[in-house]
Amino acid sequence: MHLVTRADWGAKPPRSPLVHIASTRGVKVHYEGAPVPADLAKPENHPKCAGRVRAIQADHLANRKENYSDIAYSFVVCPHGHVFEGRGLHKLQGANGNRQLNLNHYSVCAMVGDSGLTHPTNAQLDGTRDAIDLLREKGGAGAEIKGHRDGFATECPGEPLHAWVKKGAPRPGGAPSPPPHTGIRISLSHVITAARSDPNAAQGHTTFPADVRPVEAALVAEGLLDPSLGDDGSFGSQTLDAYASYQRRQGLTGADADGIPGKSTLTTLGSRHGFIVAA
Repeated sequence: MHLVTRADWGAKPPRSPLVHIASTRGVKVHYEGAPVPADLAKPENHPKCAGRVRAIQADHLANRKENYSDIAYSFVVCPHGHVFEGRGLHKLQGANGNRQLNLNHYSVCAMVGDSGLTHPTNAQLDGTRDAIDLLREKGGAGAEIKGHRDGFATECPGEPLHAWVKKGAPRPGGAPSPPPHTGIRISLSHVITAARSDPNAAQGHTTFPADVRPVEAALVAEGLLDPSLGDDGSFGSQTLDAYASYQRRQGLTGADADGIPGKSTLTTLGSRHGFIVAA
């Protein structure tokens, strides 16, 4: 990881003290939403990137409508894969649209725009993934990876980045990095029993929540389940529908995509989202 600290890129101090946060549901990915020169991605132009981050901070500090106290993002990633520290770890960021959205997720901005440089480089995707993993490992970020537009009316982070986010934010040429808590063991039989429970009956909300919650969190991270349902431990009708969508995404059809987890699809989901399936 090529981390560039605030001191290294010449950040101004915050206008007011930043708010401490212990954890978030995850991370939202952003883009600049303005023209970014296409030639910024050339290796010889990397020295310009620190100046661009300083310009982003200056623009945010000058925005009296939003009344930013600092650069809004947690981290900014340049086309060369360097991760510039914005507000950083355990700091409430300001980029997601409103206070509750800012509390829910950190923000990582890839230095691409709505014209010029519109597609992230492989190095940039790696750097964005580095920032996400750092926020998970040291910032208390949960498993969710979303785009700014997920939950807020905006074009951000643009189609190319959002398509990457919807795939689980994989590293170029590889699978997504595992989320935190890799190695949680869940019981396949318990999950199947929970999925077959009557969601309208009391036991549908109390059956094996410790086994269901990692599955819910994974479906939220896949963009298939509403985040408000992602931690209730109930394999209700909406979780069933979300899992059926995941099965169809894996190429299953008909009765094989009924929302009842099977070992193959649950194992695949676990390998992407940090849990291990036991019999």
